[in-house]
Amino acid sequence: MDPRIEKIRTKIEPLKQAIVNHKLYSIVENIGDVRIFMQHHVYAVWDFMSLLKSLQHHLTCTSVPWFPKGDGETRYLINEIVTGEESDILPNGLRMSHFEMYLAAMDQAGASTEAINEFLKVLQESHNLQPAFEAASLSPSVRDFITFTFHVIATDQPHLLAAVFCFGREDLIPDMFRSIVNDIEKTDPKNIALFKYYLDRHIEVDGDHHSNLAIQMVTKLCGDNEEYWKQAEAAVSAALQFRINLWNGVYDAIEATKASPFSKN
Repeated sequence: MDPRIEKIRTKIEPLKQAIVNHKLYSIVENIGDVRIFMQHHVYAVWDFMSLLKSLQHHLTCTSVPWFPKGDGETRYLINEIVTGEESDILPNGLRMSHFEMYLAAMDQAGASTEAINEFLKVLQESHNLQPAFEAASLSPSVRDFITFTFHVIATDQPHLLAAVFCFGREDLIPDMFRSIVNDIEKTDPKNIALFKYYLDRHIEVDGDHHSNLAIQMVTKLCGDNEEYWKQAEAAVSAALQFRINLWNGVYDAIEATKASPFSKN
């Protein structure tokens, strides 16, 4: 493995630890808390897919007429990841994207999808994040998280897209959270089973096969350009800080619900 990959890993380790050991996980106790988590986290799942498709656009030819673009190895890496993320398999054998799987898990868990659906509807009509933010009444931490992702996308720099995709992924959700979900499933399997499957499937795929492919992609795109490596490290550090801020926002939302005399938790 390229030593510059290890350098990035060493640099971002404190930020990763801050995410993995975030206080958020300690207050998730029941299905109500999971619903609040999902209603915030779904935007990270969605813009993760947007980051992925932007990478595919830059690294392969996605228009007609078709012409060879980039090198075959990089095309393979991104297309392999897209296949898994955009058309993964459900327990019943049907295929759908991880985002659609997440929405289905939200429906099963009783988490509202009204805001995310309104966000997507307005964004598709306006092609502008700001009115979509307002229509969905998104919290500042969610807005900032999405805004940063689309700032990276707007750079049109594949090495930055690949770095943020590689090191700011959903496999940052720790075993502790999965253990909590497993415990909830024991008493409420009808509501949490699909979310548990999503976590297990996503972490399994991202934490192994896709992670290795993404590392290869970053290595190829940064190459021997030391400035690219520095830029990649800075972008990844910023992405992880926005993830921490997002988790802070989810924590505050769950805490506020627990403090409410009308809480159903």
